[in-house]
Amino acid sequence: MEEQLNGLLSSYKGKKEELIPILQRVQAELGYLPEEAMLEIARFTGVPESRVYAVATFYAQFRFTPIGKYHVMVCRGTACHVRGAPRILNEIEKQLGIKEGETTPDMEFSLETVACIGTCGLAPNMVVNKNTYGRLTTKRISEILADVRSQEKREGTG
Repeated sequence: MEEQLNGLLSSYKGKKEELIPILQRVQAELGYLPEEAMLEIARFTGVPESRVYAVATFYAQFRFTPIGKYHVMVCRGTACHVRGAPRILNEIEKQLGIKEGETTPDMEFSLETVACIGTCGLAPNMVVNKNTYGRLTTKRISEILADVRSQEKREGTG
């Protein structure tokens, strides 16, 4: 990881003003912010470790545990909520055997809610990686998760 971090940091000057862009870039590359990376970022920028941690925990965009291969984000915006997002979330939790904010033990699926996906006309909706699914029903959840799992097998990654 040290070599990868050095490569990521090489395009920055190490100024404290670069802290958030560095955190964003490291997370984009690694999928999360491991403790080792945060310590190296603190050293690189000269920002105290406690401050790096404070900034990273302040913003909801940062995560400290790896996400699954399939990142499921359920919209909890107003339109989605009134059209059944809580039922959708419950069904996904039941089918995956995890709660919001968790990742399956096999690292295949992670589940979170987001304030708004921006496709209110399709409410309720969710995103799996970069694919948006709208007008969801509990029955469609079964179909979508089955399709994601079968796609993985078709691609030979399962």
